[in-house]
Amino acid sequence: MENENRSNDYAWNIILWLILFLVFGIVIIACKPEPRNYILTVNGPVDPERLGITLTHEHILVDFIGADSTGYFRWNRDSVIAKTLPVVLKAKNAGVTTIYECTPEYLGRDPLLLKELSDKSGITFITNTGYYGFNNKYLPQAFYKSDAETLAEKWTDEFFNGIEGTGIRPGFIKIAVNSSDSLSPADEKIITAAALTHLKTGLTIASHTGPGKPAFAQIEILRKNGVHPSAFIWVHAQSGTIESNIEAAKKGTWISLDNVRNRQNLKPGDRFSIDWYADRIKVLKDNMLIHKILISHDSGWYDPAKPGGGTINGYTDIFEYLIPALKNRGFTDSDIEQLLIKNPAAAFTINIRNLDRP
Repeated sequence: MENENRSNDYAWNIILWLILFLVFGIVIIACKPEPRNYILTVNGPVDPERLGITLTHEHILVDFIGADSTGYFRWNRDSVIAKTLPVVLKAKNAGVTTIYECTPEYLGRDPLLLKELSDKSGITFITNTGYYGFNNKYLPQAFYKSDAETLAEKWTDEFFNGIEGTGIRPGFIKIAVNSSDSLSPADEKIITAAALTHLKTGLTIASHTGPGKPAFAQIEILRKNGVHPSAFIWVHAQSGTIESNIEAAKKGTWISLDNVRNRQNLKPGDRFSIDWYADRIKVLKDNMLIHKILISHDSGWYDPAKPGGGTINGYTDIFEYLIPALKNRGFTDSDIEQLLIKNPAAAFTINIRNLDRP
């Protein structure tokens, strides 16, 4: 009997140790930190090397009705997916594997829509946090009662805890400022909040900007808050001069040339024509700055105010028109890889970039 009891005690000890080992393993897995350098997609973190060919400024849906009237009730996700999925799949057939969806909150941001579209298409989607201040129409009333620190707390909370209870976390900060020569107080609050959010999260800041003066004003505010220009993407940098693009890129800023589309009403060489974009990219390359360029279409634009969402602009003009134009100017396959694979991965890798450690 005594031997039997000892045997039972031994068996129970083994079981208890196995249970403790299992629990310990679960705790270790649950507490495992995210990789230091990673990309945050609607389906979770991934290694930057997995992004592949990336379009850094596109849209699926944009709702222009205004912050006081927009909401998920304004569109049907199934209808949006039915209209946009074929366009996304055409981009996939062109080689695209990742799309940064740049629609901010109060303009039609819908992380669950992007997740479903990602699951159905196999394309990696990344959503954002931040406010679109280009037009006060898209700022909620709470914005005016909040200081930069309060805004940063909200955006930081989305990064750590997910967007509106979805569990989907933003992979970058998308903001907008007015394109006038000087920043308004609202613009300054937005870029300051973005700087504070970056320092807490490592999220890259993509700012709809346009001309050079507001771009450099934002870079200066970032610097005053201890953020290196390499954390900043000058969106619509094509609206600035080539000299200002070169100056900003040399500081470390990402130069985002968006709206790359084959416009039938433009002649070769006209401003914003395919040839014009190709020439600008070549000048940046000749200045040893190809590693600071991002290119995209700024396309898509399902509009819930229009019947059937309106016309959806495609995501393939870069591959059908711009890349041939670049190759005609001596660009190699390695150069194209730099523009469409290496640069997006480097620009959006989540990493705190302060003045001491860019």
